[in-house]
Amino acid sequence: MTSVSENMEAQDERPQISRPSDFKSLITTTSASQLLKSDLITEEPMSEEQKFDTVSSYIWSDEDNDEILETIDNDEPKEEAPTDRPSWANKIEYLLAQVGFSVGLSTIWRFPYLCFHNGGGSFLIIYMLMLFLVGVPLLFLEMAAGQRMRQGSIGVWKVISPWIGGVGYTSFMVCCIVGLYYSVLMAWSLFYLVQSFQSPLPWSMCPLLRNSSDFDPECERTAPTTYFWYRNVLKATDEIEMGGLPVMHLSVSLFVTWLIICISMIKGPKSTGKMLYVSVLLPYFILFCLLIRSLMLEGAHFGLKNLLAAKVPALYSVQVWRRTGNQLFLSMGPGFGSFTAISSYIPRSNNCVMDAFVVALLNLTASLTATVFVFAIMGHLATENNEKCYLRNAETVLYLIASGVLPAEAHPPDSMYHDPSSIYSTWLKSLPKQTKDTVLPYMTNCNIAHELKEVMEGPGVAIVAFTNITSVFSGSTFWAIIIFVLLASLGLSTMIGIMQGIVTPLQDTFSSLRKYTNLLTVGVCVPMYLGSLIFVTSSGSYYVNLLDDYWVSLPLFFIVILENIAMAWIYGARRFLADLIIMLGRPISPIYRWLWCFLSPFVLLVLFVSTLLHLSLKTITYLAWDSSISNEVIRIYPSWAKVLLIILIIITILPIPAYFLYTLIGVDFTVSMIHSGTTVIFKPEAKGNSPKSNPRLQVRKSQKKINKIDKQQGKTSLPCE
Repeated sequence: MTSVSENMEAQDERPQISRPSDFKSLITTTSASQLLKSDLITEEPMSEEQKFDTVSSYIWSDEDNDEILETIDNDEPKEEAPTDRPSWANKIEYLLAQVGFSVGLSTIWRFPYLCFHNGGGSFLIIYMLMLFLVGVPLLFLEMAAGQRMRQGSIGVWKVISPWIGGVGYTSFMVCCIVGLYYSVLMAWSLFYLVQSFQSPLPWSMCPLLRNSSDFDPECERTAPTTYFWYRNVLKATDEIEMGGLPVMHLSVSLFVTWLIICISMIKGPKSTGKMLYVSVLLPYFILFCLLIRSLMLEGAHFGLKNLLAAKVPALYSVQVWRRTGNQLFLSMGPGFGSFTAISSYIPRSNNCVMDAFVVALLNLTASLTATVFVFAIMGHLATENNEKCYLRNAETVLYLIASGVLPAEAHPPDSMYHDPSSIYSTWLKSLPKQTKDTVLPYMTNCNIAHELKEVMEGPGVAIVAFTNITSVFSGSTFWAIIIFVLLASLGLSTMIGIMQGIVTPLQDTFSSLRKYTNLLTVGVCVPMYLGSLIFVTSSGSYYVNLLDDYWVSLPLFFIVILENIAMAWIYGARRFLADLIIMLGRPISPIYRWLWCFLSPFVLLVLFVSTLLHLSLKTITYLAWDSSISNEVIRIYPSWAKVLLIILIIITILPIPAYFLYTLIGVDFTVSMIHSGTTVIFKPEAKGNSPKSNPRLQVRKSQKKINKIDKQQGKTSLPCE
């Protein structure tokens, strides 16, 4: 009899029947006994973990890392990337692509809005805590998977765990649907950008009636910026049920949007990288300029004081944690498959641990910069509105004095018009008590904190808020151009990331398409443009709200949860860390194993369940324009919109159980063929011109060293224990 160690050595040298997606089967008519003699299948009983997870890696400490690295240096040359795959021209372009996808439009407006309404400084504390304990490990996970496998989302998760191979297809579908409506956001920004080359700005005043000197009465009942948005840009209907044809000027703007995206993507990473120098670096420069300019405004300090004031009760609020988690994942973008796709074009030796931190820090920097800018602007607007309130009260007092209602000693000082903020309070306190009691019933209560809340509530649509901001600065035309260049650039860089999540999996699944990158890019952009036209109809913005507010979060959470579980508990977090140590040639902190195995799944599951309950119990509503009263009103989505929402959620998640059943049927078929006396000979499936077989996340010689470490330490635990 052979010893146990000899059996283990021999088992490492023979083919392993480990994963249904890693091999093709060639069926011949040979008896099962001959199959056993051929040593392809041993008669030793194997557990389920051994059948489908034959390599067990345990990364317990930095000492284990050192032993693995020693094995790499002595035994195993580093694996080179396939030469037929395109790559980024340099590391800077790669990082720009990752940062550009991560920093989107929600970073600029939604983050400051949530910060104000969810505890100010407390929100920032929770966000940064979740960013570094959950966000960074998940970014690292997706980047490392794409970098190691050199494939998009579809191929990566089939290899890591074929049981959840459908996750890649779900990510692909999410990218397609999000790309349809996200391109419309960029089209809106482009339309505003073109309209900004006018003086005065078209949204700064109400339009005149045709053949008349009177202003449009519908506009006079609301703000000119709000009227311009609903009536001139969207040509919005009063309800979602009222459809219509695509709006012409938005259709043209959308066509230009997709043309820019197509040109940026048409040559693959080479052309995309050059565009990213503008679309990613320019927004940071503009944000910095806007920040400096906003800090010079009167009242900016009041806005910043409210930003830094942490509300302790918010730290214990489940709703605040849920909203913070939603913002983190929707802003950074794990689950789309774009980080995986972008990383697949970088050499395997790239330090993806540092990249994850860089992307997270730059995302946080953009969020904080935008927040300081918005709070400074809103502090200025609140101060202005409060001073206007003081002056209105002074005018009311003067009128009542002239009418004989109030005594002459109540007359406000003339200096109030030069410095209302300081003079008003002094004047009011100096009035005799009897006069003050007579004056106060006729005056409005002016409260700067209330004014700040009013301006932060603002219009229901973020882009209208930005048109309001342009009026704050002198030279509003110049600043309008700057702001909408910022929004258009952010939209473009995010769309490039989304398109990478679509094009890369297609090229990996159908390798022949890699020879026709130009045709593939055009072939994707044209139907995407046609599909986006539904969102530029008169009721199209209501569909955008439906998808962005109620649909996108659930599939993304579901995807990220399964990715985390597949890597940490099915493939094995220890094995994955061992593979990365081998790939990078440097030690990696074992803390990632604990985060992947325990903290991240727990946080993601809580967020998923709380979001699901929130959507189930909440009536889904949208902000609509009511032309009869010239104001925004909240309406309830009709029942068919709810059905549409459920159908979209099911369709996007459906590939996951479907592929699981497909894999299960394949495994059952293999087992039944063995029992029926038919030989199943497994051969590696070569892809393209690569001399290697399907790239599995394991290196056998180094694995022997890891197993030797385990045997010495007596470790026989599960992958995450």
